[in-house]
Amino acid sequence: MKCLIDTNILISAGLYPNSVPAKALKKASELPYRAIVCNYSIREMLEVFDNKFSNRTAKMQKFLLFMCSNVEIVKTPPEKESVHDEAKIRDIKDRPILRAAIAANVDIIVTGDKDFLESGLTKPKIISPADFINL
Repeated sequence: MKCLIDTNILISAGLYPNSVPAKALKKASELPYRAIVCNYSIREMLEVFDNKFSNRTAKMQKFLLFMCSNVEIVKTPPEKESVHDEAKIRDIKDRPILRAAIAANVDIIVTGDKDFLESGLTKPKIISPADFINL
């Protein structure tokens, strides 16, 4: 089962290795799941670390090493390849992540983002990290 991991989960997991988002990422990286991350989320994560957590680059580098060996990184389709359900996502900055999830044919998006959680999307299923851990 393919699980796309949203940027906010990556940031939290990178900063707090014992957090619920980190546990969700770890679970998504183990069978029967397959963790997917889009290159858009990686760029977003790096920007956040640079802007807000520049004093924690060692943590970020360690986390990136974990990611490289435990997740599949997929390309984010360009805006011209938008999908109909994108309009259900309020924040236009989150729409590329949905495009990547649909292009990668994921089953689940694991996120803490209310714009996703309140979108009403059913395919892929949108789920919080805590709910994913309890699956």
